[in-house]
Amino acid sequence: MTRALILGGTADASLLAAEVGRAGLGAVYSYGGRTRAPADQPLPTRIGGFGGVSGLADYIRSEGITHVIDATHPFAAEMSRNAVAACAQTSTPSIALERAPWTRAPGDNWIEVADVSAAAAALPEAPAKVFLGIGRQHIAPFAAKPQHTYTLRFVDPPDALLPFAADVIVSRGPFLLNGELEMMRERGIGWIVARNSGGDGARAKIDAARVLGLPVIMISRPQLPERLRVESVAEIMQWLGHRTCLGA
Repeated sequence: MTRALILGGTADASLLAAEVGRAGLGAVYSYGGRTRAPADQPLPTRIGGFGGVSGLADYIRSEGITHVIDATHPFAAEMSRNAVAACAQTSTPSIALERAPWTRAPGDNWIEVADVSAAAAALPEAPAKVFLGIGRQHIAPFAAKPQHTYTLRFVDPPDALLPFAADVIVSRGPFLLNGELEMMRERGIGWIVARNSGGDGARAKIDAARVLGLPVIMISRPQLPERLRVESVAEIMQWLGHRTCLGA
């Protein structure tokens, strides 16, 4: 019998969980534990890390996991690498549900960089108003440029002091273009820092930057091991041996 492990935490993972639940497949949905109030899922759910590669391999064996689906955020590189290694150790079939990255459109003004530290270095020296759309785990390098006025947006209120003064917005996406335009205009945002997450849920800030003619410092995705990957829930269901009826 199928017993899939969905490594989740994204909107795509929630769509997959809903489809797996409708199909009546055995599955467990796993949250990494970074969000204090994660969205409910229609599947048995666990929250927290596994304890590295060995811990994940032990979990796969002890829980009788037959398939592993990595539907984590494209920048959750450590979890994705651990999943590849643990599945190799246990000879467990695995696949990644990975949304396509964003690509430049006419009017985009992107400065593409390799990582968060490079993104901080790419900001100007003159004081500016900067929207950091990158998540709270990655903001420390920007303390090196305290002359800027930063706006941050988190799903949960910060539970510790930030490394610099900032205007914090607590909100859960998806975000729409008009709302992003209003937020940026009200705060006089002049620069945007974003990770190339892809998908529709977070792209409104990129579209808003294009409308307003703002530069975007775009952080490229991390390099991951070679793995089987697809871009849709339907393809995952086919891989699991089930047809989908998305939208029915």
